[in-house]
Amino acid sequence: MRALYVHIPFCKQKCFYCDFNSYSGKEHMIEQYVKALKNELSFALQKNDDKPVFKTVYFGGGTPSVIPAKYIKEIMQDIKCDGEVTLELNPGTITKEKLMTYKEAGVNRLSIGLQTTNDDLLKRIGRIHSLKDFEDAYYMAREEGVNNISVDLMFGLSNQTLKDIKSSLDYIINLKPEHISCYSLIVHDELIKKNPNAFSNLPSDEEERKMYYLICDELKKNGYIQYEISNFAKPGFESKHNLCYWNQEEYYGIGAGASSYINNTRYKNIDNIEEYVAAIIDRHGEQYSIIEEIQTEESKIKEYMILKLRLLDGVSEYDFKNRFNKDLFSVFKNELDKLIDLGLIELVGDSNKSVRLTKKGLDLANIVWEEFI
Repeated sequence: MRALYVHIPFCKQKCFYCDFNSYSGKEHMIEQYVKALKNELSFALQKNDDKPVFKTVYFGGGTPSVIPAKYIKEIMQDIKCDGEVTLELNPGTITKEKLMTYKEAGVNRLSIGLQTTNDDLLKRIGRIHSLKDFEDAYYMAREEGVNNISVDLMFGLSNQTLKDIKSSLDYIINLKPEHISCYSLIVHDELIKKNPNAFSNLPSDEEERKMYYLICDELKKNGYIQYEISNFAKPGFESKHNLCYWNQEEYYGIGAGASSYINNTRYKNIDNIEEYVAAIIDRHGEQYSIIEEIQTEESKIKEYMILKLRLLDGVSEYDFKNRFNKDLFSVFKNELDKLIDLGLIELVGDSNKSVRLTKKGLDLANIVWEEFI
C-alpha cells in the first residue's frame, strides 16, 4: 500500500517565515478546491490502476484546520485507511465541533503548530495564536479522545534565548504529547526583505547549535526517542507517514503544489490554486502536474542514502542488499571511508553493520548528503 498526502493551501494569515505553497484571502476557492482534490485522486488512481486504500494519510498545508471540517470528512469518504491519519492544525482555528467531525472522518493523529510558548516571539514571526489558544486546542483534543498528538517547536528565532527554549520544552514535556518536531528557523532573502523586523537579531550559529543540543538532551531525559534529525517520539509513536518518505516508499500527493512518487517517477502539481482547479475540473486532469524526475537505479540508490541517513538508525547493509541486491560497502566505499575519516558517520553493529550520523554528522548533515548527490 502507498501513502497519501493531501495539501490544503489555505491560511488565515501567512507566517512571516513560511515559504510553503500556502495562501490567505482565498477562502472563496475552498469548495472548488475540494472538488478538484477528489477528482485528482480519482484520476491518479485510474492512471496507475490502483485502489483508494492507503497505508497512511496526511493532511498538510497551509492550515487544514482553517477550512470547514465537513470537507475533510468529504475527502476521507473516498479513502480507505486503517492506519495513521494525520491532520495539521493551528491553534485559534479549531473548535470542539471540528474535532468531532475529524474523528468521524477517521483522523486519529493531530499535529499542532505551537512553535514557541513566548507570545512576543509568536507575534514576531506572524503567528495568529497565543499560548492560551494552543493550550485550549491541546486540551480540547485530549477531551475528544485524541491519543496521538505531535507538537511543533521552532528554534533559532529572532531574539530567542536558551531560556526561551528551556521554558518551551518544560511546558511541552509537561503536557506529555506523543511526538515532538523541532525545526530550526530557515529563511530566504525574499522573506527577510518582506519582514526585516521578524528576522533581526537572529542567534549565532553557535547559539543555534546550543539550542538544538538542549532540545536533544531534555527530550531524551524525558523519554523521547530521537528517531530523525528533527523528530522525537515516545516509543511506538514515530510518524508513520513521514517514515514512508524517509524509507523511500511510494506515495500520492494531491493538491496544489503537491508531489508524488510513483513507479520510480517524481511528479509535482501546479502551485497556483486557480490554475490547479482549472486543470482538474475544466481540463479534466490534463496538465495539472509535470514529471520532475524519472529515477535511474543509480539516482534511486543515492537518494536512498540521503533519505535514510536522516534517520538516527541510519542505513543497514542488510536492508541495502535486500533492496538493491548490491553491497553497501562496495558501492559507496570511497564516500563512506571519507565520511568516517571526517567523523561525520560511524559504523555500528557486528553481523549486520549500519552506517549512521555521528553527533558531528547531525550538525553537518548537508556535507554528508552532498557526498551522495
